Amino acid sequence: MKVISLVGARPQFIKEAVLQEHFIKNDIQEILVHSGQHYDYEMSDVFFKVLKMRKPDYNLNVGSGSHGVVTGKIMIAFEEVLMKEKPDVIVVYGDTNTTVAGALVGAKLKIPVAHVEAGIRQQPKDMPEEINRVVTDHISQYLFCPSELAVKNLERENIRDGVYFVGDIMYDLGLKENEYILCTIHRDFNTDDPEKLKNILSGLSQIAHDMRVIFPIHPRN
Repeated sequence: MKVISLVGARPQFIKEAVLQEHFIKNDIQEILVHSGQHYDYEMSDVFFKVLKMRKPDYNLNVGSGSHGVVTGKIMIAFEEVLMKEKPDVIVVYGDTNTTVAGALVGAKLKIPVAHVEAGIRQQPKDMPEEINRVVTDHISQYLFCPSELAVKNLERENIRDGVYFVGDIMYDLGLKENEYILCTIHRDFNTDDPEKLKNILSGLSQIAHDMRVIFPIHPRN
């Protein structure tokens, strides 16, 4: 079997690191493609180094831009890779523009798409990540759900075939419970509302009295 994995953002690198080990152990050929959606050292390269991941076979180098521009660039470049490599399955992760771009190209070329972290739903329904999730789930053939709730979310949308409750791939990292809390804040309805942001930071301050809070701060992009 020949698999192409498409990644482009920090959470996807982490999930790919876990799955990459299983591909190797099971002698599955994997072609790794980096869209370049996250591209500087702190947002990309450092993850490959720390997680001891092999370098991508392809880097599409799409960089920054509007949702339409980034998604379109990924689709154009990724289609060329797929036409050359002719994989049996495409693996996409999460809810980014990279995710939906990979799924759309796979669907158009009639290559089965496997969505890792399928079935997650969140308000508001018009935020880009939610749109990406829903579209990707509806055109994927294999939907790997991190929770039973995710499975039920798909059932509500009449998606039942190819759905697998596999648990959260992040648990496979082997982190210990209750040692720290990792926090990221990047949704516009939180970062762009001073009152909401103030309340979130106040809550984190209270939690920090009892447990260490790791808060990597980065621009919302």
